[in-house]
Amino acid sequence: MHKLIAIYKQPENAADFNSYFEETHTAITKKIPHLKEIRVNKVFGTPQGKSNLHMIVELCFQDETSFSEAMKTKEAMESGKDLGNFAKDIVSVHFAKETTV
Repeated sequence: MHKLIAIYKQPENAADFNSYFEETHTAITKKIPHLKEIRVNKVFGTPQGKSNLHMIVELCFQDETSFSEAMKTKEAMESGKDLGNFAKDIVSVHFAKETTV
């Protein structure tokens, strides 16, 4: 499985962030072709206590071809552009290939 992983630091206003993410950004992102699923991981802490992370989101694609084709679409560009509307300074985006060991 190939993934786009977005790691979000703690926002200034978690309620506003969550609302925008759930109601607006997710609707935009779900339009990306070949998207198999969206995994939303809400971070609640670390072994030491509070975390500086708020959420880790994984956009999952069946294989490298599906991932590559999806990343070239206008829908993927729109989703990426929308990050600037609510998460510009608190998000990092990474590409990964998942394997099971």
